[in-house]
Amino acid sequence: MAKKKTNTESNPKKSKNDVAVGVVGSGSFATAIVKMLVENCKTVHWCVRNEYVKGAIEQRGHNPTYLTAVNFNLKNLKLTTDINELVTACETIVLATPSIYLSDTLDKMTCDYKNKIFVSAIKGIIPKVNDVVAHYLRDEFKIGFRNQAVIAGPCHAEEVAMERLSYLTIATVEEETSEKLVNIFNSDFIKVHSSKDILGNEYSAILKNIFAIGAGIASGLGYGDNFTAVFVSNAIREMETFLESIYEAPRDVNESAYLGDLLVTAYSLFSRNRNLGNLIGKGYTVKSAIQSMNMVAEGYYAADSIYKTSKDKGLQLPIVDTIYGILYEGKNAEKQFKKLTTKLN
Repeated sequence: MAKKKTNTESNPKKSKNDVAVGVVGSGSFATAIVKMLVENCKTVHWCVRNEYVKGAIEQRGHNPTYLTAVNFNLKNLKLTTDINELVTACETIVLATPSIYLSDTLDKMTCDYKNKIFVSAIKGIIPKVNDVVAHYLRDEFKIGFRNQAVIAGPCHAEEVAMERLSYLTIATVEEETSEKLVNIFNSDFIKVHSSKDILGNEYSAILKNIFAIGAGIASGLGYGDNFTAVFVSNAIREMETFLESIYEAPRDVNESAYLGDLLVTAYSLFSRNRNLGNLIGKGYTVKSAIQSMNMVAEGYYAADSIYKTSKDKGLQLPIVDTIYGILYEGKNAEKQFKKLTTKLN
């Protein structure tokens, strides 16, 4: 089992530090991350989608669309719509856009970003390259793993907004970077674990979204808690099989970053991927289910890439196969889950 550091004690009241940190994205998780960071940082730079969002936050003190109950002291924020302005001003940049928008955002980056730390809070595949963020940053922008970190859960944005105790896992290979990130994220309601398994944490965060769609489909079809428990226990085994085929590491998939994140995403009513699956299970077409949601369900886009990768590697992943068939081949959810029940144990 890989060793990890855990911060379990509540922070005493302390003066905020001057670390230059910024967040790119204005969705629910990006907003939650800004909330986490203002607990410890005097100023958080925030690059939002457009001038409307920027103006609304400046006028009202909260995101106009996501986590609207979270109110910010504007003295703690430096808002912009220009990613170059944010990257130039910051040493650490947290990427928290939906995966389908990241390439459009970073293609605008023309400033010097050498020696900056890029932290991915994105739990999806980059469509432009059909790969994870870690590889995309390395291959397209020459940002090596030593200048990267990955944020994993279990941590729903909605519970962060309510300051319910939540947990983050921050994966990075550099000890100094890990300590800095733990320091700016850890608070009374956020507890941080550290890990060196960058790819394992990133892929597990992607896989759990696919499995959560399956858990939602099962719920919509009328399957109960007993089946869902069996479904999730099989899902974590599929996750382990996939992770070992991608990158072998001394990881334990029973740890919170893997199993814990899977559990909360599969069971929580806050889970957008579970909600997407639930609609499909109730009879919505995949297209209509997606259109009815006001947030991106990363599992839909990831299912295509993960399925193809698993086939290339000759893996036997019946849950992944089932979800892919429903989402991309138009197969009947009820019939496919009936077949799946014979393959689970």
